[in-house]
Amino acid sequence: MRKGAVMEIDLGPEYGTFRAEMREWIEANTPSGLKDLANWGWQPIAGGRRGIGIAQAVQDPTYREWERRLVDERLVCAQWPEEYGGRGWDPVRSALFNEELRRQGVPAVRRGMGEALVGPAIIVHGTPEQKAHFLNRIVSGADVYCQGYSEPDHGSDLGAVETRGVVDGDELVVTGQKIWTSGARLANMIFVLCRTDPNAPKHRGLSYVLVPFSEENGVTVRPVRQMSGAAEFCEDFLDGARAPLFNVIGGLDNGWAPAMTTLGFERGGAATTAYLGFDQEFWELVDVARANGRVNDPLIRQRLAWCFTQIQLMRYAGLRLLASLAEGRQPGPEASVSKLFWSEYHKTFGEIALEVVGTGAMIRPAGEGYATDDWQDIFFASRAGTIYSGTSQIQRNIIGERALGLPREPSVTQ
Repeated sequence: MRKGAVMEIDLGPEYGTFRAEMREWIEANTPSGLKDLANWGWQPIAGGRRGIGIAQAVQDPTYREWERRLVDERLVCAQWPEEYGGRGWDPVRSALFNEELRRQGVPAVRRGMGEALVGPAIIVHGTPEQKAHFLNRIVSGADVYCQGYSEPDHGSDLGAVETRGVVDGDELVVTGQKIWTSGARLANMIFVLCRTDPNAPKHRGLSYVLVPFSEENGVTVRPVRQMSGAAEFCEDFLDGARAPLFNVIGGLDNGWAPAMTTLGFERGGAATTAYLGFDQEFWELVDVARANGRVNDPLIRQRLAWCFTQIQLMRYAGLRLLASLAEGRQPGPEASVSKLFWSEYHKTFGEIALEVVGTGAMIRPAGEGYATDDWQDIFFASRAGTIYSGTSQIQRNIIGERALGLPREPSVTQ
């Protein structure tokens, strides 16, 4: 398979026609200069420097024009039902559209956690009034969300959150601390899992609430710097932050259900096309190996072949998930397999990348702060992938207990 190739699967004439229509629309509507604003095909890394360049590019008027055209054509959140601003696309159409964007080197316009995490929870668990209010604001970009799950003392143990929510009239007053919040500096909303019934069992008495994310609402945000030199994660202090009870999704004390819907989409929703970014990243590393002669090293060739194999496994696993979604099944615990696989792969890929670069990988480029080049950035930041969205250890527990039906891990009595 050559660099940059996208192997097409024959999905029948209906989907073939759809792919052709999307390819034609993208070609006709891509603004001049959009492809040159950034390397849109790079695999994004939470906690890496790569996101800085993308964040700058999306402020460019050319990108804004592209965003406007996609919104006008209802190609933002297109997988959502038509009554909520989407096109009602099935997962196959969504995947084909993403493939065509990648093929032509232009970015998808996504609404981040609002589209991928909050939106599905609202669609599944929200009232008609909540859907009418919140979903449109996500599509338009008026509300930008970050995630308020993790806490300093509990890691991936989501059921043990201590952030409190207290009802005061028609509002919920939220007090506590959240950590590892990606996208916090750009957000004006945060979806928070908080404890509203302190006497309920561990996974009950929790509420899923959408909280205005601002200093005026009692929220303090502090950046957390990673070893890559980036500060894409933050810690958040909610000191009496208020949200209307209308913003509680799924009802008071019933937050575990929407929280699990969110996690299911977080771990599995992008698996159908996730391989595309890793594929481009791999072929760019192959170019490095060819340029510096390392491609002739048998061990390097073997390791590059391993990377290629892993990416193809991702691709075929994504196709299997695509078939499941097309049948109307929601992502379940098996979505943890995808998250575990790509995060562990990417950590190893970062190590292989530095080996391909060679001794030059030991030298940081000139620049302010702790500057790193692209391959060093991958090496550092890819380690975070085995922690955020549920650690690899937690994913293995989910796979063993919920997917395979193995005995639960014994709890430790203090």
